[in-house]
Amino acid sequence: MAHLALSEFQALRIAVLTISDTRTPATDGSGQTLVDSLQAAGHILHDRALVPDDIWQIRARLCAWIADAQVQVVLLTGGTGFTARDNTPQAVEPLLDKRVEGFGELFRQVSLAQIGTSTIQSRALAGLSNGTLVCCLPGSPGACRTGWDEILHKQLDCRTTPCNFVPHLKQLPEQALAACGSRA
Repeated sequence: MAHLALSEFQALRIAVLTISDTRTPATDGSGQTLVDSLQAAGHILHDRALVPDDIWQIRARLCAWIADAQVQVVLLTGGTGFTARDNTPQAVEPLLDKRVEGFGELFRQVSLAQIGTSTIQSRALAGLSNGTLVCCLPGSPGACRTGWDEILHKQLDCRTTPCNFVPHLKQLPEQALAACGSRA
């Protein structure tokens, strides 16, 4: 699987979607945490949006990004709990071609040290759809930081061995050219 790593960093185009009935762009700490983290890592913020916790609005925004040839990753924050208005998993799962079962499992494992057994109430999940990695994280800045620092930072870096998600994502024309001859 080491052949799935590249020797030079490849910036990905990432969209961030916050799901919340109460936040505004000015109070969206979770979305801002993800934006700050992805940009600090050298990735490109393609777009950012905030929608209410409504299955159809979540799907509409997510479908547009999945269909966009420029979006390689979508990070969602919020709506992964158990309240009546937490609908992110129900909105996202039917749109996935393949689930990344280990994402939610690993997220809950690394969260255990920070929030204890409350981690079982997270329905964090991820999957691939049309060459786009879709990751659903809880709606707190701390959970977003944990998801980025402990999982996504490495898995969205093409240099991570023995494998990472970059080879499974839709490639932009400039990335395909850069990848020729750059395989480690």
